[in-house]
Amino acid sequence: MNESEDHKSLPQDADYSGPLIEVRNLTKKFGKKLVLDKISLSIEKGKTTVIIGPSGCGKTVLIKHFIVLQRPTSGQVYFKGRRIDDLSERELYGVRTHFGYLFQEGALFDSITIAENIMFPIRQHFKGVKWREAEELVKAKLAMVGLDGFQNYYPANLSGGQRKRAALARAVALNPEVLLYDEPTTGLDPIRSDIINELILKFERELGVTTIVVTHDMKSAYKVADRIIMLHNGRVIADGDADHIRNHPHPTVQQFINGQVSEDDLAVLRMSGTLATSQFLPRDFQ
Repeated sequence: MNESEDHKSLPQDADYSGPLIEVRNLTKKFGKKLVLDKISLSIEKGKTTVIIGPSGCGKTVLIKHFIVLQRPTSGQVYFKGRRIDDLSERELYGVRTHFGYLFQEGALFDSITIAENIMFPIRQHFKGVKWREAEELVKAKLAMVGLDGFQNYYPANLSGGQRKRAALARAVALNPEVLLYDEPTTGLDPIRSDIINELILKFERELGVTTIVVTHDMKSAYKVADRIIMLHNGRVIADGDADHIRNHPHPTVQQFINGQVSEDDLAVLRMSGTLATSQFLPRDFQ
């Protein structure tokens, strides 16, 4: 297999000891809406970082900047000490081979088999792949997630948990250094969610990947995280290990991790109202 030449422009592991990923004063706006507000943070190699926060706070937007699926309004993104947010799409082609991305809904292609889904990124980034090599690689990746034997199935034939696992097999097809998970347990029951948690831990342990997880699931966050970052209104309001987050004094942090509605929201919900005169009643349909 011949790898993209841009892949070689990044420093080798022996030559680089700084943060694997770094963002500096990262700001993102969509029109007038401010989503990320001057965020600066770094991601350490070989650790699992979990990003939590309420819906719409910018979690997914942030991790998309790590792989430059989104470009900052201002600020910079670095991978292995090299600035990447200002690279062309062609230059990013090789950089992205270092990353695997598990999308929230899996994002498998419905019209092709599971084996073909896993082969997709390999064929995109490498030329001259022999079918026998590809077949063995697909088998190995599916075995890692407990799905060897499902090669000729289509996504529609799989359960929700199986689709997530197949998508995860595709995410590790290129043996990435970094795995990005966007809400990996959403829509799964507690047992299937814990299977995903175990796979996250397995890949960190056996593949040595650096892991970044976006989630609302605090049980999952506490289980897999070396570090938890909480975003609120586009800013980092808490950053530390699980014990630090559990005991954090910020009321917004406590409300989120304990699933508590704020007093302001409760006041709105408790407001009394009247039935509108145009409201239909059950007897109107009898």
